Order: sequence, then C-alpha cells, then structure tokens
Amino acid sequence: MLQRIQSIYLLLAGLALFALFLFPLVHNVYIDGKPSTIMVTGIFQDVNGQQAHTEFFTALTAADAIVALLPLAIIFLYKNRKQQVSLCYGVILVIIGFSFWMAQTVKKYMGEQELNTHNWGIGLLLSSISILLVIFAFKAIQRDEKLVKSADRLR
Repeated sequence: MLQRIQSIYLLLAGLALFALFLFPLVHNVYIDGKPSTIMVTGIFQDVNGQQAHTEFFTALTAADAIVALLPLAIIFLYKNRKQQVSLCYGVILVIIGFSFWMAQTVKKYMGEQELNTHNWGIGLLLSSISILLVIFAFKAIQRDEKLVKSADRLR
C-alpha cells in the first residue's frame, strides 16, 4: 500500500537527495584565489562580481539523479516487502558510496585548505539525512512484515 509511513520516509529520502541540486556542499572557500561555492553540479566562482559556473561535475550530477531515484523506486515495490528490505540495504550502501565520492571531490578541489564549520553547506548533511530516512523506512517495513506474519498465524 502506498499510504504507509515507509512510503513517506522513502519519498523524503529521495527529495533530500534531489535537494543536493539546490544547496551547496561547501561555500566561501578560495579556489585559485577566488571565492567559490562547490555544489553537486560543479564549482561556482566569482567572475567580475557575478557567480559563474566554472567547473562542471557531469558524472556526479548524473549519479545524484540516479541515487535520488532509487528510494522513489522502492516505494512501488510495496507488494514484496522482503525485496523492499533488501533494496533498502542496497540503497544505504549506495548513498554511503555516493557521499564518499562527494567528499573526495570536495577535498580534491579544496586542496590544502581546512574545512571549517562556517564553510559547510546544507548539502553535506543531506546525504546523512537521507540515510536516516531510509533506515526509518526499513524499520517500518520490518514492522509491517511482522504484523502480516502475526495475522497469518492467527488464520
């Protein structure tokens, strides 16, 4: 059933990953002596007083779109709860790998600069939030499976 709580959790996890397109991973850092913002789509730098997209992360952008669609696809597998559970495990691992890739990309472009808490963008937290939401969905799916098994025993 689509109106279960795990559907809401998985929808929110997908939306959190899609929100990476809107929010920066790191902002107010200097790359090549210019103030820059690093997002999933690329690097934005100040050029003549305006923000310009100077570096594109095509593979990271495509991966974000694919990873964001995975929790949304799991919603429609509601008839097979065991498959949903196993796919939740897989999605958690994929999001962890994607987060590692994002972190390595940010490290590569920042060089020797230290990342302070005032440089963090909301995007750094969104993948962690989506992992938590997938875990909540996983727990809700397990509760449903337990409820169905207990109802089957009573018949």
